[in-house]
Amino acid sequence: MRYTQSSCLITEKRALAEDIFSFTLHCPEIAAIAQPGQFVHILPKGFGLRRPISIAGIDAEKGTLRLVFAVRGKGTDALSSLSAGGLMDIIAPLGHGFTLKPDAAHVVLVGGGIGVPPMLPLAKYYGGKATAISGFRSFRQVILQEDFEQYGTQPICCTEDGSAGAVKGFVTAPLEQLLSEGVDAVYACGPMPMLKAVAALCMRTHTFCEVSLEERMACGVGACLGCACQIKDADGEVQFRHVCKDGPVFKAVEVQW
Repeated sequence: MRYTQSSCLITEKRALAEDIFSFTLHCPEIAAIAQPGQFVHILPKGFGLRRPISIAGIDAEKGTLRLVFAVRGKGTDALSSLSAGGLMDIIAPLGHGFTLKPDAAHVVLVGGGIGVPPMLPLAKYYGGKATAISGFRSFRQVILQEDFEQYGTQPICCTEDGSAGAVKGFVTAPLEQLLSEGVDAVYACGPMPMLKAVAALCMRTHTFCEVSLEERMACGVGACLGCACQIKDADGEVQFRHVCKDGPVFKAVEVQW
C-alpha cells in the first residue's frame, strides 16, 4: 500500500446540508494515485487520533481530492471549523478501492446517508452507464444528487419519510427492480443493515457486488488491529481481516454477515 502524510491546502469549503460539509484539498501526489473507494485519515488539530473519511472526488489533472463528511463528534466538528486557505493534515490514499469494470454496460451505485459520497468517483468513471440510488432519512440529509447528474449518471433519491426524491422507503426497492432488468455490477456503501440487504439481493440474482464497510479505526494502516471484520476465504473458512488495510472494499459474498 503506497500512501503519504501531507498537510494539504484547503482550496474550497462548502456546507451541503445540516452538519454535512464538502472540502477540496490540493494534494497532487495523492490525487495522482488515489482510486475510487479509498479513504484518507485526517488529524484534527488538538486531537491524538485521526478520523477516516472516504474520498468523494479525485481530479488528477488539477491535483485535488474532495472529501464530504458529516459532523458526528468532537473530531469531525473540529474539522468542519477549518476554512479555505487553511491546511488539513492527512495520510492518504489508504485501503483498497472498488474493482472497476471497463466493459460493463450498466452498474448500480448504492449509497446510504454519508455512504453516498464514495459513490461519486465511481459515477465519474462510469458516467451514463451508472444509476446511483441514494438513501436518506429525510430531505434534510439529501446531498450530491446534482453531482451525479453532472457525470451523466441517473440519480434515484429515496427518503424514509418521503419528504424528497422519487421513492418513499429504502434503497432496496429500486435496486430490486434494476436487478430484474439486468445489471453487471453493484457497488454499495452505507449502514451495515443496508449493506446486508443489498448483498442479499445481489447474491440472490448472482450479481457482482462490492461493499465498502464502515468501522472505527485508529491507525488506518492495519497496525492497531482495531477495525477487524469477519471475511470468508475461498474455502469458506471465516478469517479476520482489517477494514483499513484489507478493505474498506470487500466482495459482498466474502463478508460474514
